[in-house]
Amino acid sequence: MPPAGPEPISPRSARVSAARRLARRNFRGKDRLFLAEGPQAVREAAGHRAADGTATLVELFATAEAAERHAGIVGAARGAGARVHLAPEEVVADISTTVTPQGLVGVCRFLDTPFEDVLAARPRLVAVLAHVRDPGNAGTVLRCADAAGAEAVVLTDASVDLYNPKAVRASVGSLFHLPVAVGVPVEQAVRGLRGAGVRVLAADGAGDRDLDEELDKGAMGGPTAWVFGNEAWGLPGETRALADAVVRVPLHGRAESLNLATAAAVCLYASARAQRAPTGCRSVTVS
Repeated sequence: MPPAGPEPISPRSARVSAARRLARRNFRGKDRLFLAEGPQAVREAAGHRAADGTATLVELFATAEAAERHAGIVGAARGAGARVHLAPEEVVADISTTVTPQGLVGVCRFLDTPFEDVLAARPRLVAVLAHVRDPGNAGTVLRCADAAGAEAVVLTDASVDLYNPKAVRASVGSLFHLPVAVGVPVEQAVRGLRGAGVRVLAADGAGDRDLDEELDKGAMGGPTAWVFGNEAWGLPGETRALADAVVRVPLHGRAESLNLATAAAVCLYASARAQRAPTGCRSVTVS
């Protein structure tokens, strides 16, 4: 049975120490737990369950003010079976990785999806993050993919940790909305997606194909995976060579380039619109 209400907790509690150490990647990997901060992330975590029905939210630390203000979220956390702690502001601040904590910090189980399960679902739209090192960018691209209706996100083994607190915050809850596969070698990702009937496009400013022209030709309506590269140096040549095509976002003004998250949003929405057009592909058929 879930606990009846928030349990006061001491700053010296072992539970506080265990939560605090999740700010470090090695402990996240060892415990297979991560932090979700703020009401939006905690709300989504409380409502999320793994495929086997296991609740994602394990524990919640809340200040008295936040527990009162977000009573519905605290109730949802209790309903999900999470242990809820009433904690002094300094304890929540100590666990939190933000400059201005919002009074709620959840401890969550890892929720990444095996890449084989992503392929088995026959996705129509996928974002692949290859060599993306900035956690804020990774989380923002995940949010863009969610908003565009993508069925999955894949982070290659050369990309940032999905559970970095900055990545979790930047996803603004989208981490809990769609399957994410992690640690997949880029060659395996491309080969697997292509085998599942998905066209693989590399997004690169030096691409030999123009996104607008591809849309005008009606070439964007089928199942598509977009591969996005490093924030500073883009995609290496060997990764571009794996794709079916290398596509650039046209720059109609005088800007030198687009940042990663903006370019990803443009590409993903272009595919989403094309797929939803009358001639687009609304489902994947196996050839």
